[in-house]
Amino acid sequence: MKILSLFVVAILAMTAVFLFATKSYKDKQVETVQQIAQSADSPLKRSNVPTIGTIMAKVEIVEFFDPACEGCRAFHPYVKSVLNNHGPQVRLVLRYAAFHSGSDRVVMLLEAARMQGMDIYVRVLEKVLETQPQWADHANPSPDKVWQLVKDTGLDIDRARKDADDPSIRARLKQDAEDIVKLDIGKTPTFFINGKPLREFSPAGFAAQVAEEIRVNYGQ
Repeated sequence: MKILSLFVVAILAMTAVFLFATKSYKDKQVETVQQIAQSADSPLKRSNVPTIGTIMAKVEIVEFFDPACEGCRAFHPYVKSVLNNHGPQVRLVLRYAAFHSGSDRVVMLLEAARMQGMDIYVRVLEKVLETQPQWADHANPSPDKVWQLVKDTGLDIDRARKDADDPSIRARLKQDAEDIVKLDIGKTPTFFINGKPLREFSPAGFAAQVAEEIRVNYGQ
């Protein structure tokens, strides 16, 4: 019995050490990513990326998302809620992490839509996420269906099909892919709020961290 008790104590001690080491490693990872994100040549600082909100906003949310990601679709209403609640104090910068098969083709459609104006882009983005279950079956993705699904958004489909092959769009996808590696992003959605990784991945955690940055930057 004494030997068994010592064995149990040893297992518990080893478990505690493992958990502590794991937390320390994750904390170090977060610290490293934050240093990269806030550096002078930060991968978050890219020109000509989709931005929703005023350039004067002091709180910037950068979201790396995949249009085929169920989590991105589920979290999107909370992102919109934060933008609506805080108005000109917050802006959203969208970056692409096309991890799922066929996502890159949908991203090219989105960028072609942006060439027709941000209002068109936003409407197409909303439709892409709304209809995600119809085209983003991971076992059998059908990204080409999206062209038909977005026809009522005001998008000039013929022009967008031509623009989707623009070399600048492929260059943007390449840049985002390189920045994903630099920032060690392995899942979507991934958020940075004023260069700081989202601490708690939940709607409440997201809203709280944005509110914290508003207090710091606006004294509220």
